[in-house]
Amino acid sequence: MATDPEKLRIDPGEIGGWPILRIEYPTDPERIADLLPPGIEPADTSNVHLSIYNVPVSDEPEYGVVVKVDACYRGVKGGYAVAYGIDQESAVYISKETNGQPKFLAEIEYFRYGDVVRARCTHHGYTFLEFRGRTTGAAPLPRPFSDRDYWIKVSRAVGFAEKAYDFPPHVVLVQAEYQPIHREDVSGELRLLESPWDPIAERLPIRGPVRAQLTLDQPLSRSITLEGPLDPDAFWPHVDTIGSSRWPGTRGGPKRSA
Repeated sequence: MATDPEKLRIDPGEIGGWPILRIEYPTDPERIADLLPPGIEPADTSNVHLSIYNVPVSDEPEYGVVVKVDACYRGVKGGYAVAYGIDQESAVYISKETNGQPKFLAEIEYFRYGDVVRARCTHHGYTFLEFRGRTTGAAPLPRPFSDRDYWIKVSRAVGFAEKAYDFPPHVVLVQAEYQPIHREDVSGELRLLESPWDPIAERLPIRGPVRAQLTLDQPLSRSITLEGPLDPDAFWPHVDTIGSSRWPGTRGGPKRSA
């Protein structure tokens, strides 16, 4: 299937229709396992998936970065969402409260100029991810595909009572169907930088080839459903995270040394 030029046409100044910069690399299986709560299991692969984007949300541009890892729930493989850094404050809190989407405020730079592709992601003054590359040409389009993501919805009890919840942890399943429109290979360098707020360099180091593409897909369907509960006692070590991400932290911030 060839690229549809009409679906790629963007009027000057248009904020819709930007391709997503998708980056994938393998990491240590045990590093992924350390991040998964009981009930979410490691998959047969140990890849990290980064998506850096600009999409219209509430009729204005939202720049963001998504960090996902390969994982299984009830034996079905998908992506466990570790972090969603975005620059639109209005979407952070409602997304976490409603669906458990692990969003937090971040500064995202992302652009393509000719064959040059650049991205930089910063949180609390720390740049934790940089990508510099160039496009190398169109890639074959895959067949229509399904995407399956796992989020966690949970609310601790008021007052920080030990192992107590107002809403115990549940898995949220996000299923989507897409029709690929465009694929373009990108050759470049991914740098993961040390950050106490987004410890991707420490927690999910690069252990093999990095693959990058500019992708554009037509959404066909999407559903968000509340699935089964996770063991609340076993989950307790995972309630302290950094901001609204799923990076391990202490009451909303980085882990502090004694």
